[in-house]
Amino acid sequence: MTREDLPRGGHQLAVVLWATLVHVEFLPHKRYCKTEKMGVKYKNTMPDRAKHISTSFDAALYGLKNDVLMMSSLTDRIFQTAFEALLKRDIELCDHVIAEDEEIDILEKQVDQDGVSLLLRFHPVASDMREVVSAMKISTNLERIADQSVTIARRAKHLNNRPAVRELALLEPPYRLAVTIFRDSMRAFADADYELARTLKLKDRELDALTNDVNEKLVERATWDPELMPSYVDLIFVARALERIGDHATNIAEDSFWRDQATDIRHTYGPKKEY
Repeated sequence: MTREDLPRGGHQLAVVLWATLVHVEFLPHKRYCKTEKMGVKYKNTMPDRAKHISTSFDAALYGLKNDVLMMSSLTDRIFQTAFEALLKRDIELCDHVIAEDEEIDILEKQVDQDGVSLLLRFHPVASDMREVVSAMKISTNLERIADQSVTIARRAKHLNNRPAVRELALLEPPYRLAVTIFRDSMRAFADADYELARTLKLKDRELDALTNDVNEKLVERATWDPELMPSYVDLIFVARALERIGDHATNIAEDSFWRDQATDIRHTYGPKKEY
């Protein structure tokens, strides 16, 4: 382009454009641009800004994941405590579980707020976006596991006000399996172990079969001894809570798999068996 190619009339904007095209050479892959005739270098701050944004996002994401892991530790604790209260007939432990659930509710809201803030501030895409969304979804499932633990604690309080029933022992195998599924799901999340995450759906189906077997036995025994029916009903609700904990733990594993592999494996195992 020459000066004669520009619009006539002496427009200042056209002159500035011509001067820029003639005198400024941009150096690719460098952080400076050079003005040939004037000898002035201007620093390009865009890479520094991008680095700052990346560092800020990484720090915020690290804090979000830490909150989820803290939430999982508290959830694990109250789940164990609830079942311990059931076995030991300890009303004080039951009250402790119910009180601690509030802390998990607060953490869930904090994770949601921080997650939304991350999405609005940084507009993450692809794997970064999945990190944020999966953390928010997992916190929701953790809160629901805590709610089911509270259900166990409340049913335990009812049972503790009545004579002990030996059928309580029926719940120990499904409890142990539910704990295993939950802890494996959080290990899959923390370690990005998508192979472990993939295995937990089948374990959840095994838990479903166990809790169904417990329910059938309790219903049968209730017909033999109607006086103990209220206690059997409470045990059935505990079995249902264990089954739901397995479902939520499996959700955690599926969300972890989606985060790591960008593949949604929900509802890929066929519908649950109707008992």
